Amino acid sequence: MKILLVYYSMYGHMYEMIKAAAEGAKSVKGAEVEIKRVPETLSEEVLGKMGALEARKAQAAVPVCSPDDLPKADGIIFGTPTRFGNMCGQMRQFLDATGGLWAAGSLVGKVGSVMSSSATQHGGQESTILSFHNTLLHHGMVVAGLPYAFQGQMGVEEVKGGSPYGASTIAGGQGERMPSKVELEAARYQGKYVAELAKKLSAK
Repeated sequence: MKILLVYYSMYGHMYEMIKAAAEGAKSVKGAEVEIKRVPETLSEEVLGKMGALEARKAQAAVPVCSPDDLPKADGIIFGTPTRFGNMCGQMRQFLDATGGLWAAGSLVGKVGSVMSSSATQHGGQESTILSFHNTLLHHGMVVAGLPYAFQGQMGVEEVKGGSPYGASTIAGGQGERMPSKVELEAARYQGKYVAELAKKLSAK
């Protein structure tokens, strides 16, 4: 049973969330877990001007994902930062290249799940995940969120991301805030949940 985690992370926030989700998925017996990143569409010059080179170099060893990698997985967790309440352009471009998979029904019945990040509490984390679900549904995937069984998303004792739609993190206006303990716990829970669902659906 294979779980693939596919993400984009300019400053490292989603990378940390995806790594936590991978830990959760690995806790499920029989799960083979792999992390891959979508291709970068920006030049090094532009990334440098945006102050993102250091974070991108830290992810250099992560393999780049191809659309052909998706059908090999039983469950896929996508991680994307928010751009104006929607997924980032790099993720959109990657998904737009999956038309052949859609035509062949290659992802039908596979578990799909999404995590996100935004600069502020109300920066579009939920709308990013919900609009991402449209693509998963068009592919015929079984959509998995973050159940309220994960109690960490409840309460108002601290600023935190996370909703029934999926784990999320708040990065801060300058990217100064990395995922908190409870946000990473949410990602781990979601990773485990997706792996458990995929295991059940892929059982022969």
